[in-house]
Amino acid sequence: MKPTDSSPPSVAVVIPSYKVTRHILQVIASIGDDVDHIIVVDDACPEGSGKLVESGCSDPRVCVVYHAQNQGVGGAVLTGYQRALELGADIIVKIDGDGQMDPALLPNFVAPIAALEADYTKGNRFYDLRNIGQMPAIRLFGNAVLSFMAKVSTGYWDLFDPTNGYTAISARVAALLPFERISRRYFFETDLLFRLGTFRAVVVDIPMDARYGDEVSNLRIGKVLTEFLLKHGRNFFKRVFYSYFLRDMSLASLELLAGCALVLFGAVFGLYHWGLSVSTGAPASTGTVMLAALPLLVGLQLLLAFLAYDIASVPRKVLSSRLGLRLRGR
Repeated sequence: MKPTDSSPPSVAVVIPSYKVTRHILQVIASIGDDVDHIIVVDDACPEGSGKLVESGCSDPRVCVVYHAQNQGVGGAVLTGYQRALELGADIIVKIDGDGQMDPALLPNFVAPIAALEADYTKGNRFYDLRNIGQMPAIRLFGNAVLSFMAKVSTGYWDLFDPTNGYTAISARVAALLPFERISRRYFFETDLLFRLGTFRAVVVDIPMDARYGDEVSNLRIGKVLTEFLLKHGRNFFKRVFYSYFLRDMSLASLELLAGCALVLFGAVFGLYHWGLSVSTGAPASTGTVMLAALPLLVGLQLLLAFLAYDIASVPRKVLSSRLGLRLRGR
């Protein structure tokens, strides 16, 4: 179904399924009538969640897709995106099958995209400080660290809770994604934000409560922190190269180059003469100290100016409108 000026957008929900047999039927039953398609992706689930849905659910909107091998949550979501595009959906929502994400919030995620106010929406469990208390301390710390790294690597400085998997995306924007290059496992949500940033897509946080039941998270912050740090670093350098040198050049590009050069010179020159002073016992002259300190200070100022420019450059113009998408709210 294609939207017109008077018709609502077609909405598809993607549910990656792996060891969620205790909750998935209830999650599907809770999805409202404003959804046109429900795509369950059985990611080689050892509990047979796909078969359970096929046998225990009579909702005609539901279709089940099977993976022969486990591809991780990212692989399952991307498979769901592809099926949703084949079905002609205009907006694709992703929720988990473990009951952590309330399907009643789904219209909140769809509305900004339908109104051409966003290309991608994601949940943020940190809006209401009263509800954060139920989140385990390790998750609070992990999310704070991962959120800062995600801001740096994606360029979305106004977002938080980057690993939140409750998301919605314009189908037009989803069709632009390089599916084969996006991380398939726990880094999926953050890597997707990085890819969206390269298109200058507008991303909006949607407030939601943290919900924890009897489900067990497979994400171990300590185990993935080093892996995430390396991947964030890689994405940061790629983003800076794409945005400030390959696709565009600006004053910020010169500030970055000059700032790095001056800081490097000041640090190397200063360390060399400090070591020389220690080995000879002769104090460095005032001129030598200034020749090391001044480039460092000026370089740091230039890098701060670049950072301020980068923070102010968060995408604001909705990509969907530039692609000719015309959606109306329900």
